[in-house]
Amino acid sequence: MTIRPSDTALLDWNGDTLAVGLFENSVELTGDLATINEKCAGIIQEIIAEEEFTGKVYSTVVIRLGAGHSVKKLVLIGLGKSEGLKLDTLRRAAATVARTAKKQKTKTLAISLPVYNNDLAATAQAIAEGTELALYQDTRFKSEPEDKSPQIETIDLLGLAGQEAAITRASQIVSGVILARQLVAAPANAVTPITMAETAQAIATEHDLELQILEKEDCEKLGMGAYLGVAQASELPPKFIHLTYKPATTPRRKLAIVGKGLTFDSGGLNIKGAGSGIETMKIDMGGAAATLGAAKAIGQLKPDVEVHFISAVTENMISGRAMHPGDILTASNGKTIEVNNTDAEGRLTLADALVYAEKLEVDAMVDLATLTGACVVALGDDIAGLFTSNDDVASQLQSASEVAGEKIWRMPMEDKYFEGMKSSIADMKNTGPRYGGSITAALFLKQFVKDTPWAHLDIAGPVWADKESGCNGAGATGYGVRTLVNWVLG
Repeated sequence: MTIRPSDTALLDWNGDTLAVGLFENSVELTGDLATINEKCAGIIQEIIAEEEFTGKVYSTVVIRLGAGHSVKKLVLIGLGKSEGLKLDTLRRAAATVARTAKKQKTKTLAISLPVYNNDLAATAQAIAEGTELALYQDTRFKSEPEDKSPQIETIDLLGLAGQEAAITRASQIVSGVILARQLVAAPANAVTPITMAETAQAIATEHDLELQILEKEDCEKLGMGAYLGVAQASELPPKFIHLTYKPATTPRRKLAIVGKGLTFDSGGLNIKGAGSGIETMKIDMGGAAATLGAAKAIGQLKPDVEVHFISAVTENMISGRAMHPGDILTASNGKTIEVNNTDAEGRLTLADALVYAEKLEVDAMVDLATLTGACVVALGDDIAGLFTSNDDVASQLQSASEVAGEKIWRMPMEDKYFEGMKSSIADMKNTGPRYGGSITAALFLKQFVKDTPWAHLDIAGPVWADKESGCNGAGATGYGVRTLVNWVLG
């Protein structure tokens, strides 16, 4: 599929399907669209009335123009109220158009949407992202594809001539999102600590990043007792991944991104029971997937920022070597942890990863983790929880997520809640009381960050979608990649 910027007018474009955006309650046809309507004997306005199309956001109507016209079908896409237009409105509208056009067996498509805030580049990038993400299909594990309909071959972005660089940038970011989707969607017998390390190696080789893989022995020397405590039951070796992107010039800042990398989470000896969703626990490396996806994108975008991509990857399994409830682990900063629940393992791996990241003397760091069901209860499955005591980092991430169209909500860091995590025989327990579980998890992680500005993103909800929505199909969403890239570029 090729996405092309174009200066062709609506009246002059020839192809299968033309898509035009209209604002809510402003569906009076003007300009070229009105001329097309006249040439079609008023059928466009007639069907708008017949279908009661009002321009409600992401609503569509498909109009067959018939023989003798340069365009076979017209798709009208609602954009909602004009004052509410956002970049993500254009991204999602483009995704809706792409899906609709594909169902119409379209091979050539043109999209005409309004320019956001007079920014041609941002508009072209958002539309290109939406179409590419919506049309992506993961058929790796099917013997033959279910969808045998023709694929869209070309997409022309009308009114956006000269925006080739923006479309290339969109494709580079989308490649990172798709990598994250593929990693999260793949089963635990396909994505393991070993294959995650291989993926990191492929990114490093293809995009000229530095790579260091710490093996179990290396982690032992660094005193990573929390991470290794989780890893010790698995038959597969842990792999601590550290990818580094360095610009050709002096970096204007240094950042670290840390992703939780549990390629499968059985719950350990506190095993997840029936109805717990244990079969979905391949997604517990969604943070690491976003981290590697961001690395792939950043390696192509090549900003003037040094970025460290880190994940302590392992499985949480059951065997005679498994850590027991009640065990005490010592993290690499010397803090001791009483394990009162082996199913709260992600924070143990992140503890050592955060200590490691801080030693790199970065200006700021962010971790992403499918950490708590409590965050899903609080914010649902479309919004990630943002936890930080640093207002600057919070503001940066909120701005980055707004441009990305990935929703986050800042949550409180209520320090007194940590009282419930204190242990009588160690420095802390790895879980606290039932209530406020996403907050106490964030407070646990805070114990392993000393001075560096830091934020934690709990992405347990938006990492997976049960049904098609926005730019995402059902399944892995690749959540976090676009926000992370925007944060680095900001």
